[in-house]
Amino acid sequence: MKVSINSSFITGPYGGGMQIAFGLKDFLTKNEVKVVNNLQDDDVDIIIHLNPFPFLMKASSFSFFDAFRYKLLHPKVVIINQINECDERKGTHYMNRLLIKASRYSDFNVFIADWLKPLLENQGLNKYQPYEIILNGADATLFNTFGKQNWDGRERLKIVTHHWGGNFFKGHDIYKKIDNLLEGDDFANRFSFTFIGNVPSGVGYKHATIMKPLAGIELAEELKKHHVYITASRNEPAGLHHIEGILSGLPVLYINSGALPQYCFGYGLEFNEQNLVDKLDEMYKNYNEWVEKIRRYDRTFDKMNREYLNLFIRLYNDNEKYEDKRILTKRVFSAAFIKLYGMIFSFSFRLRSRLKLLR
Repeated sequence: MKVSINSSFITGPYGGGMQIAFGLKDFLTKNEVKVVNNLQDDDVDIIIHLNPFPFLMKASSFSFFDAFRYKLLHPKVVIINQINECDERKGTHYMNRLLIKASRYSDFNVFIADWLKPLLENQGLNKYQPYEIILNGADATLFNTFGKQNWDGRERLKIVTHHWGGNFFKGHDIYKKIDNLLEGDDFANRFSFTFIGNVPSGVGYKHATIMKPLAGIELAEELKKHHVYITASRNEPAGLHHIEGILSGLPVLYINSGALPQYCFGYGLEFNEQNLVDKLDEMYKNYNEWVEKIRRYDRTFDKMNREYLNLFIRLYNDNEKYEDKRILTKRVFSAAFIKLYGMIFSFSFRLRSRLKLLR
């Protein structure tokens, strides 16, 4: 079986999606699946869209229409659209429409959290299209409790979060509130707060420790130096940051937004802007109880990638079900015309998308 992942593999700090791409590639390769990130070969069996919009995403190696054009010439290939974004995350007005369009040119959808399915169905996604929900996982060979020292109850309770994306919706209103609380001696004597990542322009912190974006072992070791993880990211499609925190032995404080409850419930405390201080105090008092509960957290790369591999095998074995009925197009048009049409479509679609971004 050969799988094409439409991702440019970029090393260094580049957000959770890139880690997913690398992790999936490595896992499939170890399980004797051939992996490419292009459509140059004639024997691709599965195409999975992680980043289907190269005109918007540096991490994309080909577009959803490139994949569809490939299917016209290779009808038994199965195209999977991983739905891992949304407009609500960053306050944009185009991403949901693009995801829905990419889905129309795909055979199968994978949602990375339950809440994304009804969100997009209410905006036009085909609710009858085959799908599966596969939750994200993080690399447990990096993010684990080996060598982790738990809070001793005497020093300050060290709170941490990390976000590669420098968007205000990542929770900076809440993080600023913690920063302001650190002005008081009572709070500062009991808590500290560290932010790892990119801070939005115009947002300043006076009392929190701000660190540059970290990745890999550097990030893992830094997280282990803390005691509690916090995330106030709004409308998070799924994310990896909170998973990495919990796997590193940190009970989590999280808001009720997006996928966070699905990933975090049972492994920490839900909070909101009004009860933040109360929940911090509750975590301070009951820290050891939560440390015990997070030991069973299992959202790992291995579990996630195993679910993807099982899906790929199933779709590969049933690929005739997904042979595109639109293959008649292939019999009407020559390969050269299909290629020309694809170039025209990609150019016009890219132009329209850029014009929308400028509005």
